[in-house]
Amino acid sequence: MGNEEQGAIYRDVVRAEWVDYNGHLRDAFYMLVFSFATDALLDAIGLDDEQRRSRHRSVYTLEAHVNYLHEIKEGVAIEVIVRVLAHDTKRMHLYLEMHADGHTGPVAASEQMMLHVDTNGASGPRAAPFDPDVIDCVRKHAAASAMLPPPSYTGRVIGLRRERSQVLGS
Repeated sequence: MGNEEQGAIYRDVVRAEWVDYNGHLRDAFYMLVFSFATDALLDAIGLDDEQRRSRHRSVYTLEAHVNYLHEIKEGVAIEVIVRVLAHDTKRMHLYLEMHADGHTGPVAASEQMMLHVDTNGASGPRAAPFDPDVIDCVRKHAAASAMLPPPSYTGRVIGLRRERSQVLGS
């Protein structure tokens, strides 16, 4: 592992309670690890827990795609590299890769769309522009991410190829 130059932001070890009946990291816990990594990104851009509370701001996940590339077992050290692929005034398009000891490439990848919200609205949370200091940090992360090779697992669509004989009504 040791991907600091690529923006490794979250490290952990596969915990016993995350392992399924096959002895591997349970599919839902890949997303949990990615969620912890996005929390670490929030800390890095100035939206740690204290700032989220005092500013009445948060970030919600709008969409997430997960690619399960390799099984990993209990006790394996993992790290997640988080990249900001794009952003606008209210959203971030993220790419996350999970790496594990003993594997040369990623064991999982996730592409996510995040929305910045004002949590103090009278009618509930509403989309809101990032505060100036936060958007500045987002821009810095995006610029650093742009210097890296293109991500391997983005823009994928889920589905089966349809052949003539499988189309309904044929």
